[in-house]
Amino acid sequence: MKILIAEDDLTSQLILKANLTHAGYEPVVTGDGRAAYELLIKPDAPKLAILDWMMPGLDGVEICRKVRELKSDQPAYLILLTVRTHKDDIIRGLQAGANDYIVKPYDVDELDVRIGVGRRVVELQASLAGRIIELQDALAQIKSLRGLLPICMYCKKIRNDKQYWQQVEGYISEHSEAQFSHGICPDCLKTYIQPELDKITK
Repeated sequence: MKILIAEDDLTSQLILKANLTHAGYEPVVTGDGRAAYELLIKPDAPKLAILDWMMPGLDGVEICRKVRELKSDQPAYLILLTVRTHKDDIIRGLQAGANDYIVKPYDVDELDVRIGVGRRVVELQASLAGRIIELQDALAQIKSLRGLLPICMYCKKIRNDKQYWQQVEGYISEHSEAQFSHGICPDCLKTYIQPELDKITK
């Protein structure tokens, strides 16, 4: 999993990169806020980012605000990293769109746990996005069955999307998950089956 590190201090960059690499992540590093934002709006953007509050170009709070203005079904999980400890600063960062907030100097184990929380949120979002696509596909199939279908008045075959005539159950099976169990209705039993049975018993 790719994680963006946006930190202008070279020493902090190296420490974060080493920690993430050791934990099995793929760190993407930049020291400029504008570059960090550009990375986060790419189609293959990291879904988790650690953003220093103070950076050239854009600061971490500005990045959070701009990223949250984007419409996405899988928004990035943003962690602000800063020396600021005042409650008003924490509130400001979270209101801007940060998911979490870590104060420097941080405990490595705490950082790992918070990143783990972010990873689980990102994975859950991806799973939900996949389910939404499946539901949209299913709804599209259902809608296709609600349209006007040409049906033969004699044999009851349906003309399909490719202009071929096929049995009703074949068409429905192709456009839904319905399965058929064949039987005989009372009218057909009386009309077709009973006369044959009568012939046998005579």
